[in-house]
Amino acid sequence: MDQPTIQIAYALDTFYLLVSGAFVMWMAAGFAMLEAGLVRAKNTTEILTKNAVLFAVACVMYMICGYQIMYPGAAVNSYWPGVSFLIGPEHTVATILKGGDDAPVYAHMADFFFQVVFVATAMSVVSGAVAERMKLWVFLAFAVVLTGFIYPIEGYWKWGGGFLDAKGFADFAGSGVVHLTGASAALAGVLLLGPRIGKYGKNGEINAIPGSNLPLATLGMFILWLGWFGFNGGSELKVSNIDEANAVAKVFVNTNMAACGGLLAALITAKFLFGKADLTMAINGALAGLVAITAEPLAPSPLWATIVGVIGGVLVVFSVIGIDKLRIDDPVGAISVHGVVGIWGVMAVPFSNSETHFSVQALGVISIFAWVFITSLIVWFVLKKLVGLRVSEEEEYEGVDMAECGMEAYPEFKISK
Repeated sequence: MDQPTIQIAYALDTFYLLVSGAFVMWMAAGFAMLEAGLVRAKNTTEILTKNAVLFAVACVMYMICGYQIMYPGAAVNSYWPGVSFLIGPEHTVATILKGGDDAPVYAHMADFFFQVVFVATAMSVVSGAVAERMKLWVFLAFAVVLTGFIYPIEGYWKWGGGFLDAKGFADFAGSGVVHLTGASAALAGVLLLGPRIGKYGKNGEINAIPGSNLPLATLGMFILWLGWFGFNGGSELKVSNIDEANAVAKVFVNTNMAACGGLLAALITAKFLFGKADLTMAINGALAGLVAITAEPLAPSPLWATIVGVIGGVLVVFSVIGIDKLRIDDPVGAISVHGVVGIWGVMAVPFSNSETHFSVQALGVISIFAWVFITSLIVWFVLKKLVGLRVSEEEEYEGVDMAECGMEAYPEFKISK
């Protein structure tokens, strides 16, 4: 390519990556609204605080060390990238353009921005699973470790050129690298945290604890759905030629169809099981379809993408029920949506991508889960011993809004004299 052509491609692809990153950042609002709608009114302010602060923590930690760990200049080996700090001087426009035809056609700073919103998404998965009983500052302390160290190391294994990438593990936009990571960390925390008071009876009863605002939860679903076009579409990284533009269009279509398939399948499955159209299951079904297609949104036909979403939608309903029967309390179904269906998304890749193998995909699932679950369990355990994970019983009854934040999301109307 001549210099003017390189510059046009550079500008266009950089802009595309930045806009896609902005869409993924908007998913933070989706998680906040979804979780605020699915918790009780007395816990709304605290869950909103978690979602706002975790985003800032993720960005700061990824700038300090996460990005350089995930994309090291010179890794120690294919398993351990080493530890380095701050974004280096190599992330400049001049470095990119000097590379000629083979150089990346987008700014590395744009890549940092696109990657940092992904790590925030992984941490957002955790907040809903531990809702309504975990101390705010303990959660934020864990966020520092996950976003700064745990996530970047397993991210390096695939996206940074580590051993999973060398073996041919495929995960286009992160069914495993992002979503399974968040769910694995959440599972470790929930197991040590324990269920909410009153969730499970002494005789094996499972008591439903409805959310406070289903309109808000539904809005959160649609915001996440919209953001996912940046999540998957942006992961194509380029749009500056005909082939790449066509690929991005296909990714958008497949992402949308998987969400539709997941929503319909979850709704129909819930109708057969419960006799009613369960909105919360439909919401989680749409998200399950999105998680499932994230590992490979380019190779499938739109019909197969829909089927991938359908299977994800059915899986999430049975997973939510099964996890409840195991007395693992997950208020928003995050472990099912992002963990169980994340595994399905990774394992579904070889059905449409003949260059991948089930054994390698399974290795990726096992590696990511083992690393994140074990390291997260250690961190949660240390925090539990040092300061405790959950609020007091009295604070949980009254709601963590007042205990942790000193304000209510829905204060009663009071007449002042």
